[in-house]
Amino acid sequence: MYPKLRIDLNKIKHNLDKITGLVNKANCSIMIVTKVVCADKEIIKIVEQNDNVKYYADSRIENLASISASIDTRTNTKKKKVLLRLPMLSDVDRVVKYADISLNSEIETIKALDKAAISQDTMHKIILMIDLGDLREGIYYANEQEIFETVQQILELQNIELYGIGVNLTCYGAVIPQNENLSMLADFAHKIEEKFGIKLPVVSGGNSSSLHLIEKNQLPQGINNLRIGEAFYLANETAYTNKIDDMYDDVMLLEAEIIELKEKPSIPVGETGVDAFGQRPVYEDRGIIKRAILSIGKQDIDIDSLTPVDSKIDILGGSSDHMILDVTKSDVNYKLGDIISFKLGYSATLKAFTSKYVSREYINN
Repeated sequence: MYPKLRIDLNKIKHNLDKITGLVNKANCSIMIVTKVVCADKEIIKIVEQNDNVKYYADSRIENLASISASIDTRTNTKKKKVLLRLPMLSDVDRVVKYADISLNSEIETIKALDKAAISQDTMHKIILMIDLGDLREGIYYANEQEIFETVQQILELQNIELYGIGVNLTCYGAVIPQNENLSMLADFAHKIEEKFGIKLPVVSGGNSSSLHLIEKNQLPQGINNLRIGEAFYLANETAYTNKIDDMYDDVMLLEAEIIELKEKPSIPVGETGVDAFGQRPVYEDRGIIKRAILSIGKQDIDIDSLTPVDSKIDILGGSSDHMILDVTKSDVNYKLGDIISFKLGYSATLKAFTSKYVSREYINN
């Protein structure tokens, strides 16, 4: 059934082996981020078999619960589950139930997690987030006293373990991880360990955007963990958007069916206003072109994050349920009912896996 994701599990396994080897080579543990594939069960099976992966990480509690349900309990998994998005005060009970570790920056939330952990008779681990300038989550690095005071309060809690500190970069402010800013995180870890006489198991130095430092041998000593998603699935380091050698960027392809194929003008006729999404589109005059309409739209996919496998196809745009292509220059004589394939960027991957209207087919041969 179309639209459909074709997922090559052999390529997934290859990419996983390569990325874990790269990260482990830098003496870092790896958290495999499952949110972009919504903790897909077949992909989880492959990750579960890789002993170099120590953690699953996801922003959605529902996905962490799904991971727990999809793992055969007979395997006795030793991988810990990490909640990446800061917990909501209203949801601490589920956080403690489904996540071994959560990223945190608010002491009030951490205290609520402690109460939930006490009620569930369990220990919950915390990674305290430090904001090094990307201006998303974390205690701002200039407020050193607040960092130490928060650590002190965490250590006084009954069922909370301070498991480490971490940083997020590039996702909001697009700040690129460098030796200089990640060295600040390693320095904070050292100061905390010295001041409080503890050992932090994890100093998490960001996500796929930190991989370029490994290639340059510039990852600071003391950073011992990375949270990897896009690089694993799409073979893409996210600081400079470079492809990673010997990894597949087509482990998943989106396929959609042609539902109309006609020659029409390339410029709308009549006065134009805004489209279905309140935007004013800009059109290029290409004359009369061969236009293909596909059975997928913006409800299910980020059109701007797709690349046609046929390089002579241009994506013109779309509405909520339709995507429109210019196939005029293609060497393929497309017909009604034919299938068009696309490589996916991160945003398209996220939306396609999230949409219940996009089916999945797994290739394993």
